[in-house]
Amino acid sequence: MLTNAENILITGASSGIGRALAIYYAQNGAKNLFICGRNFERLSAVQNECTTYGASVYPCILDVTDRQAVKEWIFNCEQVAPLNLVIANAGVATLQETPEHIYNTFETNIFGVVNTVLPSIEVYRQRDNKADKRKAIAIISSIAGYHGMPSCPSYSASKACVKAWGEGLRGDLKGDKIKVSVVCPGFVRSGITDKNTCPMPFFLESDKAAAIIAQRIDKNVGLIAFPWPTRFFAWFGSILPNRISQFVYDRLPHKV
Repeated sequence: MLTNAENILITGASSGIGRALAIYYAQNGAKNLFICGRNFERLSAVQNECTTYGASVYPCILDVTDRQAVKEWIFNCEQVAPLNLVIANAGVATLQETPEHIYNTFETNIFGVVNTVLPSIEVYRQRDNKADKRKAIAIISSIAGYHGMPSCPSYSASKACVKAWGEGLRGDLKGDKIKVSVVCPGFVRSGITDKNTCPMPFFLESDKAAAIIAQRIDKNVGLIAFPWPTRFFAWFGSILPNRISQFVYDRLPHKV
C-alpha cells in the first residue's frame, strides 16, 4: 500500500513505463489517477484496467508539446484532487536521425517534460504546505542520458538534458518541500524498445520496472537508475577519456 501518494498524474500513460506505473499505483491504493496520452484506444484500455482496482481515473488525450494545453490540464487536475505526485514520462524514440525526427525528439523529450514540470511546480507552490501529504515530481530520463550514444545521439542528448535539469531541481526545490526524483531505466519493454534492432542486455518487463520506480520514488531516492550493471557501464563509459569511449563504441553492435 502506498503511503505518500494518493493523487497521481502521469504523462505518456498509454503504453510502456507510463502504463505500467498507472496500473501499479491503481493496484497499490491510489485514489485518483490523471493520465494522458495521444492514442484514445490504448489510453481507454489503461483507464479500464486501473478502474478495476478501485482507482478513479481521469484520462486526457493530449500532446505534451502543447505548452498551454498541458498547463491547463494540470491545473484542472489539481482542482479535482490536490496532486501528490507528477510523473513526467512521455517520450519518443528518434529512430532515424533525420531533421524531422530530431526536432520531434527534442520537442517531446525535453520540452514535453518542461511543459509538465513547470506547471506542477506552480500548483505545488500555490498550495498551503501544511495541507500536503506530499509534493513530488518524477522525471523519466534514461540510462542513455549518462553519455552521448552514437547509436542514438538525439535521444541520449534529450535524456541527458532532463537528467541534469531534474538533478538540479531536486536541490533548488528543497526549500519549497517539493521532492524531485530522476529516473534512468535501462532497457524496459515499451513502444520504444519494441522498435529497437540493437542488443538490449538486462532487459526488464515494464511491470517490474514500474515497481522499482514507484518504490524508490516513495523513498525519495534522488536518482533512480537500474538495473545496476547497465548503470555501472553507462557511468563508467561517461568518465572514460573520449578517445577510449569512442574506441569502445566503434566496436559495439549498431542498429540495423
